[in-house]
Amino acid sequence: MSKDTPDMERVSPVDGVPEDIAATGTTTLEGAGTTDIKVADGDKPADKPGKRVRNKDDQLGSAAKRLLTNRFGSLVALLIAVFWTVPTFGLFISSIRPERQIKTSGWWTFFADPQFTLDNYNEVLFGRASSGALSNYFMNSLVITIPSTLIPLAVAVLAAYAFSVLQWRGRDVVFITVFALQIVPLQMALIPLLRLFSGTSLLANFPFIAVWIGHSIFALPLAIFLLHNFMAEIPRDLIEAAKVDGAGHVTVFMKIMLPLLVPAIASFAIFQFLWVWNDLLVGLTFTGGNNAIQPLTARLAEMAGSRGQDWHLLTAGAFVSIIIPIGVFLALQRYFVRGLLAGSVKG
Repeated sequence: MSKDTPDMERVSPVDGVPEDIAATGTTTLEGAGTTDIKVADGDKPADKPGKRVRNKDDQLGSAAKRLLTNRFGSLVALLIAVFWTVPTFGLFISSIRPERQIKTSGWWTFFADPQFTLDNYNEVLFGRASSGALSNYFMNSLVITIPSTLIPLAVAVLAAYAFSVLQWRGRDVVFITVFALQIVPLQMALIPLLRLFSGTSLLANFPFIAVWIGHSIFALPLAIFLLHNFMAEIPRDLIEAAKVDGAGHVTVFMKIMLPLLVPAIASFAIFQFLWVWNDLLVGLTFTGGNNAIQPLTARLAEMAGSRGQDWHLLTAGAFVSIIIPIGVFLALQRYFVRGLLAGSVKG
């Protein structure tokens, strides 16, 4: 700017903030006195035109990022990954070793005397019912887990839309009540639910329905809370623009909300799938000892035999049981972190 115009303030390229303000936080205009501009706590004045002002949160985030991406952070992450993977690798090695070697030596001795066999898997998947035969229980777990994941998701998405978008009396009170239901332990409702379904024609015709309902109703509070927080972060301008164009709630829900909710839906789907797949208590309670509908975990608990003589089969059985959860996680992992952080930050 020309020195002949001292009454005109110089404006930096950043958001129209005067350079004097950006550099010192105050500015003096001839004939206008002194104007003090308060700088928020943690804000760092820009020392150059065009330099973005950063607060303490940004600085801490950058420091954490540098710490996690330097050589030391990479080394720590690598060590954690190795320590986390070694037990799974040892489980796999044990599952392909002969019974005699499993019972007499550790899995690490496999490299000194490598001997492998698939007899353990053959007996576990297709062997006698007393010693394995996991194939039927594997299918039972799929029949239990898939509906127990989809049912709460379908209900929770609709409920989250009602709590975050629709305006109705008592909405906040109902939402707090639903949120508070997360503290109710599952064990408190097992016996009442079992008495509710026991001996009914509904359970006789649909033997899995008690397990589906048991898993679904206790998954709903967390699912609604997670999806509500994610949906609340979606800009209201998108909804208002759609309504101006004539879109109703069904269109807004299907065309705007659902595509944006994919990370949160995938995140909860991973959690719910793993919880139901690895569940033993609900499966034992509601299946009533019926081998035709018992989940995989119930069979794994009995696989060692009545006197523990078949414990070598547990390695193969355990490795079979983790194949599906690993596949689900790998398929949805790109959405996992985004959905896990849903609603935890603003902006």
